[in-house]
Amino acid sequence: MSRTEFLQQFVLKVASRCDLGCDYCYVYRMADHSFATQPRFMSAGTIERTADRIAEHVTAHRLDRVEVAFHGGEPLLAGPDYFVAAARTIRDRLPGTRVDLLVQTHGGLLDESMLTALADHRITVGVSLDGGPDHHDRHRRRRDGGGTHEQTARGLALLTGDRFRPIFGGLLCVIDLANNPVEVYEALVRHRPPEIDFLLPHGNWSRPPPGRSGDSAAPYGAWLCAAFDRWYDASPPETTVRLFDDVIRLCLGRSARGEQIGLSPASFVVIDTDGALQQVDTLKSVRPGAAGTGLHVSADSMDDVLEHPGLRARRGGVAALCATCRECSVVRICGGGSYVHRWSSTGGFANPSVYCPDLQDFIGHVVRRVSNDLGPAR
Repeated sequence: MSRTEFLQQFVLKVASRCDLGCDYCYVYRMADHSFATQPRFMSAGTIERTADRIAEHVTAHRLDRVEVAFHGGEPLLAGPDYFVAAARTIRDRLPGTRVDLLVQTHGGLLDESMLTALADHRITVGVSLDGGPDHHDRHRRRRDGGGTHEQTARGLALLTGDRFRPIFGGLLCVIDLANNPVEVYEALVRHRPPEIDFLLPHGNWSRPPPGRSGDSAAPYGAWLCAAFDRWYDASPPETTVRLFDDVIRLCLGRSARGEQIGLSPASFVVIDTDGALQQVDTLKSVRPGAAGTGLHVSADSMDDVLEHPGLRARRGGVAALCATCRECSVVRICGGGSYVHRWSSTGGFANPSVYCPDLQDFIGHVVRRVSNDLGPAR
């Protein structure tokens, strides 16, 4: 194994259940329903073993910084004391290493006691928000069918106040073609987030996402172009949008920070509620067991995960992509798109992204705008 290969982000699925019923959720509404056999919460012992494995990896690769993200389900169902104990356990086992802790939540369980615990232990908070009430409540609903924007907005109001704003990490938004992109962006930016992340809905060639018919039409590309122009033209700049920023970074020869585009090798692992080591857990949208590695924190190291064929396949650069992608003019920026979105039941992952036309149109648009602004220096 090359010394340049290491993991730097560790995603802990601390809760296997959620109190919402979002209709696009890859955990509960798609191919893999293994959550039903998982413990409801990651145990203290599993957190300890995970922290020990991270510490081994940090020592072996001489890392000075790692990121540990608490995910679910809805992680805040575990309660504030859980995160206090988890933060202490992880940081105690990594003395001398910068440990950035964060939690991704629907925001509805954010209250004074929860935010105080998170702030006291320097845990950054990301909130899932799909825009204004009409945008958000179309998909992000309670199990009884009621909308959730009101409760998310209450939590955000506390998080974005003066006391807790220092731990506000940003907003995550799943794109819906039925929502006007400029309206969605403006609804999000009203919260003054330090960052926005737009996500394409999870789908693949065997289960296409809404609005993708398999032809050359690019509705998601058009949506992203409109949102990009509204963001790019703002003066002064209002926030960072990770996907937009990543395309610009890649245009200029730098690497992407996210996993939706680019050729950067996979540098994170998911630890399921029972301690199983997994590839990116959005593979659960593909087929049952697709995210599994057969490895576990009780018996296997983080370096063992790096040797798994699934992660190897995602660390192979252009050579690991299908012929269509290798011959594409924007492959160095697109990188084949998200690994999850390439799947088909007949060809596995040896395909372009199901969003290929959208990504081509969007990337082309960004390249033109950035090139025009750079002028002869480009």
